[in-house]
Amino acid sequence: MPNGTIPVGIAPSSAATWNAEPGDTAPMTDLVDRLRAAGCVFAEEEAALLLESDGDLEELVTRRCAGEPLEHLLGWAEFAGLRVAVAPGVFVPRKRTELMARETVALRPRLLVELCCGAAAVTAAVEAALPEVRTWVADIDRAAVDVARRNVRGRVLISDLDAALPAELRGRVDVIACNAPYVPTDEVAHLPPEARQHEPRRALDGGSDGLDVIRRAAARAGLWLRPGGSLIVETSTAQAPAAAAAFYAAGLRPRIVSDRTGTVVLGLSTAEIAEPPREVARS
Repeated sequence: MPNGTIPVGIAPSSAATWNAEPGDTAPMTDLVDRLRAAGCVFAEEEAALLLESDGDLEELVTRRCAGEPLEHLLGWAEFAGLRVAVAPGVFVPRKRTELMARETVALRPRLLVELCCGAAAVTAAVEAALPEVRTWVADIDRAAVDVARRNVRGRVLISDLDAALPAELRGRVDVIACNAPYVPTDEVAHLPPEARQHEPRRALDGGSDGLDVIRRAAARAGLWLRPGGSLIVETSTAQAPAAAAAFYAAGLRPRIVSDRTGTVVLGLSTAEIAEPPREVARS
């Protein structure tokens, strides 16, 4: 397993020990109160995680109360049963993106490419589920690429979408997972401060309607996918029909999948489009 990912439930071996007397709950109560006063909804859970982390507790709590993402302070994010390495300035994997990972695993790719990978959480989850998969991941941001190298065993590239992929992959890729930014530009200002202030804007801003990068990915996918291969992207529920239409225009047969946490659009690489976009709901 890559050195940036470990199963959830296994604490890092370097975790600091909380120096409190047995039965003394006052320090924990004080910590929870400080986090709750700062607006942390899950103050008890966050307090427990900060206590087990490797670092100066007072500094970590101060930074958390000032609004830094918990995951940046811990150095990892929980994703699909893994602790995936993250770092300040890198997009934090979201719970809703686990749907993309599950749908990718269900396709059982032998060759997977993840574009706009960030920390490469999707690929990390797929590698954990499919040990034989070959993977390539790419992101335009160097900080993200540095973290991705800790999380996956495959090749990691600095690249604007597919620009740096080797020509040898053309027509051979089973799945392209593209976790592209999809927040419309005018809505970025309304995101939570944790995202606005601590994550790269280009990992959030998807253009005027949020679909600029997704359209680019759809237009390029046919160059890399084998016949029967799939492109998969995450969108909001409201954007999914427009994203599916972009897939259709690019020669991909689209399918929308939603569950209680998120929405993805898949596009099948095929020479002929036999049916319009359809939606599949997951319970």
